[in-house]
Amino acid sequence: MKILRVALIGLVLAAAAYPQTKDLGLGAFANESGPIVMAVDAQLVDQSIDSPYAMFVLFMGAKDRDRDIAVATKDVVMVYKGQEYHMPSLKDLREHYRGEIRDLDFYRRLGKEGVIASWVRLYDFPEPANFFPPLTLRSTLAITEGHMVALNGFMTPIYFKNPGFAKGDRLTIRVRDVKNPAITGECDVVLQ
Repeated sequence: MKILRVALIGLVLAAAAYPQTKDLGLGAFANESGPIVMAVDAQLVDQSIDSPYAMFVLFMGAKDRDRDIAVATKDVVMVYKGQEYHMPSLKDLREHYRGEIRDLDFYRRLGKEGVIASWVRLYDFPEPANFFPPLTLRSTLAITEGHMVALNGFMTPIYFKNPGFAKGDRLTIRVRDVKNPAITGECDVVLQ
């Protein structure tokens, strides 16, 4: 009876720790529970876990389609082992890391089946602009805010300095609206 009780408590705690995030497979995760629906594709991090900077691809949308939401670069954070990490500035990333073009090129070759199986398939991602555009002749200018309204979402690569990731580690990507910090979204990720 005591073993059953301990097992039940363990299951409840595990469910409470990551209650809303769904594992979509292929390193992709989605959470539709908050006012900002999110999906995070961590395939590239899984493939290059020792890289000094980790690139995730973040998809966001407004759950309430009548609401206009804007997320600024300063309002995207990663929580890893209880510590909050902010993204580097575009200038810092370009000074200390020269892998953005390689990262995007490698990411284009990875499968997207996990992400496409989520809420992402119902939204349009019209803006080619993002937080970290590569330095190419055809790239768009970097933006500091991503906007979402109705069925128009926002997709962007996001970078964090690698704090020492290992396979099996759990982390959370959190975002909040520029105008109303109570409007948030978060998505848990397990590195595979």
